[in-house]
Amino acid sequence: MTDFSTRLLAWHFVHGRHDLPWQLSRDPYRIWLSEIMLQQTQVATVIPYYARFLVRFPDVAALAAAPVEDVMALWSGLGYYARARNLHRAARAVMEEHGGRFPVTAAVLAALPGVGRSTAAAIAAFANDERGPILDGNVKRVLCRAFGIEGFPGERVVEERLWTLAEVLLPKRATDIGPYIQAQMDLGATVCTRARPACERCPLVADCVAHAMGRVAELPASRPRKTPPRRAARLAVVIHDGRVLLERRPPVGIWGGLLALPEIPPGVEIRDWAVRALGDGDIVTRELPPLTHAFTHFTLEISPWRFDLPALPRVLAEPAWQWLEAGCVADAALPTPVRRILESLWGNGTSVL
Repeated sequence: MTDFSTRLLAWHFVHGRHDLPWQLSRDPYRIWLSEIMLQQTQVATVIPYYARFLVRFPDVAALAAAPVEDVMALWSGLGYYARARNLHRAARAVMEEHGGRFPVTAAVLAALPGVGRSTAAAIAAFANDERGPILDGNVKRVLCRAFGIEGFPGERVVEERLWTLAEVLLPKRATDIGPYIQAQMDLGATVCTRARPACERCPLVADCVAHAMGRVAELPASRPRKTPPRRAARLAVVIHDGRVLLERRPPVGIWGGLLALPEIPPGVEIRDWAVRALGDGDIVTRELPPLTHAFTHFTLEISPWRFDLPALPRVLAEPAWQWLEAGCVADAALPTPVRRILESLWGNGTSVL
């Protein structure tokens, strides 16, 4: 496809997305924020989060100066929370290592926490017309189908071939780079989709190998299937006087930096844990409906247990534990399943805490 970029640019001029909030600025901070949020998350989901972030953190200095807990609270519900922690770390790195001036070259951007090669190239293209390829999930899918590339795109050999191809296909003019990068994203997101692609609307259909061979559903090849392991956790919903007990998770690991429900260790009897952690008062205990939550590499089976305390324990068993007013739950930095558990304790808008 010698005119690959020409066809893609012409299609994008008419059919592409031109009014997304982050497209209205060349500010690398705003572009970076959008690109991090868009990693593994759809545009429609990102837009309201993006708007709220800019109200609270209008520039990199404001983001760097904020406590990480505030960042996690605004990110709550967006998922993949390591992105939020890296966002905060990267903002501080910009302030400390770059004098508060956000980088606009891919080589420097790629060194920031949470910014890989593809994201760095996209930011540099949109902010600085820098010529460089991207290779996100949408682009991989388009290239694998258009050129009939076999193998799972996550495999090193296949990915290296895709990077080489993406480099070769770049348009020559600097002013075309930003629109071309956006065109690649838009084609994969709106036409060459994972399921039910609209091949009849694709500007590449005349030369697409997958379409010609009837293999659109087969390409790109799927990740070799592995049954994700299942893990079990018992979470304590400890309630006293309209407040719920939460713990601040360690900065790394599952739900790092978020507020979560205390976990009851495996093998410990429910009653024994309650007496040991909460005191030996007249605690009312009952099991709540179970739920599951899928992570990237495993599925968590959650058994919540409710503990109603008649009186506060003199000392909390863990220093990371803290009480949260029921009315503050909506704004707290909570993992999605924890939020679901706590929201289930509201009936018809009235708290039953």
